[in-house]
Amino acid sequence: MNTTLLDGGCDCGQVRYRLHGPPLFVHCCHCRWCQRESGASFALNAMIESDRLELLTGAPVTVDTPSDSGQGQRIVRCPRCHLALWSHYAGSGPVVAFVRVGTLDTPDALPPDVHIFTASKQPWVLLPPGALAVPEYYDRDTCWPAESLARRQALLPAIEAWQRSRG
Repeated sequence: MNTTLLDGGCDCGQVRYRLHGPPLFVHCCHCRWCQRESGASFALNAMIESDRLELLTGAPVTVDTPSDSGQGQRIVRCPRCHLALWSHYAGSGPVVAFVRVGTLDTPDALPPDVHIFTASKQPWVLLPPGALAVPEYYDRDTCWPAESLARRQALLPAIEAWQRSRG
């Protein structure tokens, strides 16, 4: 499936967005925090540079929420149907968006690259044979493709500036 341009949006259609290019990496997170927050067995997020995420229509709202790290996250939602579209976590701030794969028009275009926090996954969730899966978190340098690592390296000055601005 083509991941050069992927469109998505909320349930009511007020907010539409487009991803320009493939994500850096796709996480399927099985931590209990993501289970609670999503109301499901896991959260599936595609990490992408925020400047590659184009808002096509609507004016989403950003909601500050707590996170398991204690540093919080900012969830971008439709103001009408309140669907979560993407998040910004404390580690990279507004520089990287964690797009909810299920909000894409073609969510099957972005299967998970890694299953994380599998130590707390629901016992009846069966992972595909051969899937990259780790009990907690992974080593980015050994798991990410070289192109994604290079793209992240280009983002580091902006991420570090954002982190310094937080005090």
